[in-house]
Amino acid sequence: MKFPLLAKVGAIALVGLMLLLVLGRIEGLVQERKGRGEEAQRGVEHSHAAAQSVLGPLLERSCTEEWDVVDGTGKDRVVKTASRGFRLQQVPTRLAVDSRTKADPLWRGLFKINAWVGHFTVAADFATLAALQPRAEHPDGRLKCDAPVLLMALSDVRGVRSATVVADDHALAVEPGTAGSAYTSGLHATLAATRVDGDAAARPLSLHLELDLIGTSQLAWVPAADSLRWTLNSDWPHPSFGGQFAPEQRAVRPDGFSATWNLSALATTAPADVARALALCTPASVGAYDVGDDPTAKSDKCLDLMDVAFIDPVNPYVLSDRAVKYDLLFIALTFIAVGLIEVLSGRRVHPVQYLLVGLALSLFFLLLLSLSEHLPFERAYAAAAAACAALLGFYASSMLGRLLSGVLFGLGIALLYGLLYVLLQMEQNALVIGSVGLFAALAAVMTLTRRIDWYALFARLRGPEAPVARPGATDLRD
Repeated sequence: MKFPLLAKVGAIALVGLMLLLVLGRIEGLVQERKGRGEEAQRGVEHSHAAAQSVLGPLLERSCTEEWDVVDGTGKDRVVKTASRGFRLQQVPTRLAVDSRTKADPLWRGLFKINAWVGHFTVAADFATLAALQPRAEHPDGRLKCDAPVLLMALSDVRGVRSATVVADDHALAVEPGTAGSAYTSGLHATLAATRVDGDAAARPLSLHLELDLIGTSQLAWVPAADSLRWTLNSDWPHPSFGGQFAPEQRAVRPDGFSATWNLSALATTAPADVARALALCTPASVGAYDVGDDPTAKSDKCLDLMDVAFIDPVNPYVLSDRAVKYDLLFIALTFIAVGLIEVLSGRRVHPVQYLLVGLALSLFFLLLLSLSEHLPFERAYAAAAAACAALLGFYASSMLGRLLSGVLFGLGIALLYGLLYVLLQMEQNALVIGSVGLFAALAAVMTLTRRIDWYALFARLRGPEAPVARPGATDLRD
């Protein structure tokens, strides 16, 4: 062959293209399994309870005003009755929520869903109930109002397990629904109508509510009060705080976390937004109503939220997806190492051997995905990395002709897998670690090849050229 080096480079490029197809299939499989995991979570939410957003307690009162409207004069004079319906609403002057949640993971096949059970103790104080006393808009208006109701709105009422309400030391009957409120999902309790009549409305009202609630993935509370304090204690060790307000204090421990939010009406428009009947959204759906991707941005369609997500930082599908993004880098670095060994040792490596090495490297990602569905991610990663490093070390001992070379090659592959694991665990520092690693690899290649005469090397690979006879030349020895 006239250009053996060019032919070999072309063959290795063809091997790389074949490996790209294999890696594309593996990446597609990772995305498919990830999608099935999300589908399993939606299935559990449909049959169990979804992420929970809580609004309340609030006081609401439905009223009607009637007045007379006169049409015509004399014999044609007709008196008609007109009416309008409206609702009066009041948020607490002070709201204190003490809550505890406990992890209760659910399984749908191989897929784990982060569910929780919670107990909430709510104390709400209303300095006065004057806001629930109606005012007529017409001089001859006749007012009629129903008894006030205590309202708790929930994004998924299926999560309610029990609820009790005490108002002024008197227990109230808790009923389903929201008694005609704009927030249609929740529960309510009816107060005595006399509590908002005359001088009684000027007296403060104290409410005590106990609520047992379940949900999945996230928990959020709307800061609809003049002042609010929410304390949350949980045994979940991996919280992610979101919404429009971060907790004032937080402590994350291996056995759980605690967080405290302190807000006043000066920091949020939630009380006014409740009066405008903005939607009670779950944290995940807030972005669906807004343009842009900032989850902390103020929504013009959803109420403000204080939110915590119960996340799993070692989600096998997320980590497998991140690992697959480094597949080409792995194969390129390994091929460079094999090529460097060829140059330094003079041992020829066939393109088929490059293909087998690349397939072994690609198989690691498939092993990682499949094992992580049955084992903790750390153990699955260690098993897949050890198996592939041992296989490549064993194969390289024959490919390179020396046992020591195979051992060193396997150790180098194990080092690459170790670097990848560090990148997966330290997502925020992945760029700097990867950049430093690539720089170190390039520096090692440049150091090892700094004394090579590349012209002489390429000439040796091409072999001696046969002399070319010139037309009309005469041999002087004849």
